[in-house]
Amino acid sequence: MSGHSKWANIKRKKGANDAIRGKVTTKIGREITVAVRMGGSDVTGNMRLKLALSKAKANNIPKENIQRAIQKGMGAADGSSYEELFYEGYGPAGSAVMIDILTDNRNRTAADIRHLFSKNGGNLGETGCVGWMFKKKAVFIVDRESYDNEEDLMLLVLDAGADDFKAEDDSFEIIAAPEDFEAIAQVLEDNKIETVEAEVTMVPDTTVKIEGKDAIKMMNLIEALEEHDDVQNVYSNYDIDEEE
Repeated sequence: MSGHSKWANIKRKKGANDAIRGKVTTKIGREITVAVRMGGSDVTGNMRLKLALSKAKANNIPKENIQRAIQKGMGAADGSSYEELFYEGYGPAGSAVMIDILTDNRNRTAADIRHLFSKNGGNLGETGCVGWMFKKKAVFIVDRESYDNEEDLMLLVLDAGADDFKAEDDSFEIIAAPEDFEAIAQVLEDNKIETVEAEVTMVPDTTVKIEGKDAIKMMNLIEALEEHDDVQNVYSNYDIDEEE
């Protein structure tokens, strides 16, 4: 189980309760607002908005919430004060952690994140301390229950520009350059192949094996960061056996 994509699947299984769903709705709404403010409300030419809307659809965000977030981005005061930050740090056993932040109070958020790291066996680092270990990639996850023709899927996405294709026990993982996101997404849509995850994310070059108490601390750290209101995304290079 590596940090860049599998954690989202765990969250989905454990995160059906209203409190967690409420946080997800708020965070995606904030991302839509900022995407519109930065690039306009037309998804043509605004990849960030297109990704945010795709995430909203995958999480069944109500249309009225999406429209409200778009309206905020188009001119309402809400959303104008959000500052985009990128934090880096170390988790248990020397694992690397990167965090996307949207906040209206930089000092409060920095103190909160520093506390969460220290409480769970890690520490917040300087800018650039672990960023070199990751590369930005387009990642798609297809559930085998919805589509189980491995060879057909592999040929489709490789022809569309995918860099890598991995067959897992219960899913397929497609990795591509960020600029190929739209082409692959279109091929999947044209062939009515649903994804459980489709995003541009940070993928680690290598992973760090974590076991025992460090594994528990790592999962607690990731969960605590994910649940913070100002944290949009968490990326890590941990590798934990699913049985553990």
